[in-house]
Amino acid sequence: MSGTPQDPFDALDGYSRTVAQVARTITPSVASLHSADERGEGTGSAVVFTEDGFLLTNAHVLGRADGGTARFADGSDAPFSVIGADPLSDLAVVRAVGGTPPPVVLGDSDRLVVGQLVVAVGNPLGLAGSVTAGVVSGLGRSLPARSGQAARIIEDVIQTDAALNPGNSGGALADSRGVVVGISTAVAGVGLGLAIPINATTRRIIDSLVRHGRVRRAYLGLVTTPAPLPYELVERTGQQTGLRVVDVVAHSPAARAGLHRGDLLLTAGGNPVRDAQGLQRLMFAEAIGRPLQITVTRSGALVDVIAEPVELLDSPR
Repeated sequence: MSGTPQDPFDALDGYSRTVAQVARTITPSVASLHSADERGEGTGSAVVFTEDGFLLTNAHVLGRADGGTARFADGSDAPFSVIGADPLSDLAVVRAVGGTPPPVVLGDSDRLVVGQLVVAVGNPLGLAGSVTAGVVSGLGRSLPARSGQAARIIEDVIQTDAALNPGNSGGALADSRGVVVGISTAVAGVGLGLAIPINATTRRIIDSLVRHGRVRRAYLGLVTTPAPLPYELVERTGQQTGLRVVDVVAHSPAARAGLHRGDLLLTAGGNPVRDAQGLQRLMFAEAIGRPLQITVTRSGALVDVIAEPVELLDSPR
């Protein structure tokens, strides 16, 4: 027999061809990270996202390590140093010394829909370059994060049924085009995995880690939960939900501003606040020490207060 060998992709069905193409695109750019600190050795995954050797991973993958080794699917490895880590978003940036594979394309998780195909690439259980596929099984999930005494809710976490195992953390979650929309972070249970979204908020965090090695955040001292607005307010504002104040931290900027438990927060800085992310995306460095007008509804009346956020001081990693 003679002729041109058939591309194995030609024999695949559409689903398999899509997953295989995403794997072929993403796998070279996903590294296995190996590091060590006083608590022992750590392993996980990381994703090359710039031409000059920056990789994105989870903060919990690194622990307190300041460097280690990145191993790639082609068998090459490179030492890396930790540029910055942010436990409150569970994101970290490291930089490899020497050449790295081409970067992935970072997308926008806000465009995902439940049921959409996603592909996870990582290094679970030490098995380098492992690929699993599934669908987005939930959106708008939240994940608690903590650094010392500081706590935060990571909003809009992506839930997927693509199989994740220890070692997948820090790896890529990509859509059917091979665009990375999330960074795998946790195994939520049998058949459930979670990924940190790539969206406008996390892009700001990533940029701050690259530029400054840390993320400066503003702090109000509110504990909130999304809540529906009364019908008359929906009619008046066009806003369906706000944030119910569950608790106000004593002596915090929110307490000094006169916010109370039970208040229903509608706007902050003139922007509608429909969920926790709507407030958190305002709580970056530029808000520190600046007056922030907050409108709440309290006992049926609209109340305006002025709060002055302070800097959130995290404990070291």
